[in-house]
Amino acid sequence: MPTPTDSQNHGHRQRSSVRRSGQVYLDHAATHPTLPEAVEAMVGQLQRGGNPSAINGTGRAARRVLEESRDTIAQLLNVDPVEVVFTSGGTEADNLAVKGLYGQRHAEDPRRTRVVISAIEHPAVTESAQWLAAEHGAAVEFLDVDAQGFVDPHHLRRLLEHDPDSVALVAVMWANNEVGTIEPIQDLAAICHEFGVPFHTDAVQAFGAVDVDASQPGISTVAISGHKLGAPVGSGALVVGRSVKLTSTNHGGGQQRSLRSGTLDAAGAAAFAAAARTVTRDLTVEAERLATLRDRLIRGVLQAVPQAVLRGPQDFDHVGTRLPNNAHFTFPGAEGDSLLFLLDAAGFATSTGSACSAGVPRPSTVLLALGLDEDTARGAQRFTLGHGSTDDDVDALLAALPEVYARAKSAGMAGQVSTLH
Repeated sequence: MPTPTDSQNHGHRQRSSVRRSGQVYLDHAATHPTLPEAVEAMVGQLQRGGNPSAINGTGRAARRVLEESRDTIAQLLNVDPVEVVFTSGGTEADNLAVKGLYGQRHAEDPRRTRVVISAIEHPAVTESAQWLAAEHGAAVEFLDVDAQGFVDPHHLRRLLEHDPDSVALVAVMWANNEVGTIEPIQDLAAICHEFGVPFHTDAVQAFGAVDVDASQPGISTVAISGHKLGAPVGSGALVVGRSVKLTSTNHGGGQQRSLRSGTLDAAGAAAFAAAARTVTRDLTVEAERLATLRDRLIRGVLQAVPQAVLRGPQDFDHVGTRLPNNAHFTFPGAEGDSLLFLLDAAGFATSTGSACSAGVPRPSTVLLALGLDEDTARGAQRFTLGHGSTDDDVDALLAALPEVYARAKSAGMAGQVSTLH
């Protein structure tokens, strides 16, 4: 077989690196395999070294790499470079946004204690809001979602109409990390803009998968993460509009508008920018390819295991209601962890999308918010594609899944399974 050349699609190169692990990788929503372009950019800057805050030649060179990387991220998000604040990832970005917006708004007016978030937020948002409630007297209010995971803009309007002066912020994720639902961000942001309330959105799953325009009216802050699109773990950013004020959650040298002090990671920023450039190149074409592959996976699973139930919107018409790479199911009578371990033994990397505490399987709060009962929610399995995913990967999964489901179902809901031979 000929060796892929640089003129070929980068996804083919990535697929070969995943295959060396011996698994079909279907967990891109957790972490995308590091792209060669990101590795090259990071290693190059690590070898050059330098502190971006230093004024010597090496420091100035590192600063140039950092700012060029910031420019790249800003361009892809349609914002000004000064609005991009580099962080260690999406979790830090969400914390800075939620706590920072609340701190600033509450300091300006002590009546602003209400924090409105969707019922399916990432824990980085939910737990930040709960911390504000426990430590700073915030009142957390949840926006309900329907059975497919959509937030109703009318519900948001009703909440804001009731005493808008008491609302500190609203947070709704751009796309859900478990069931893949893409929220009506433009409508939600416009409502917040109308009432003069800051709006934060976690776009960690959306950036690199769909077009993310962070300049839309009403959007105050946007969280993104590098390792979801092929950069190493440890890189991310928070977009903070020029007119948006945040209370800083850490203090030091005053870097990045004094919003996130500390020596900046030029190598991490370079890798993040390189990965972002790579995955957004021909984004429309790649999103369509992945959506078509996703549809084939969804239809194939429902045919191979008729008992399986798709969670989140179908979007077979590709109107943009579901992430192009996300397929999430519940499998009646089977424990999600059982499915995961059996699939892992069969050579497939997947995810349950739920948390596990002290070895006891817990149902996904996202699925519970969609109206599922606990037993149904515990049967979850998420398959997420990436830039190296192919038809062969889907075919292999569909061939293995019926036996895996049968074994997981025979084990019941105890979570005790044997391995496939």
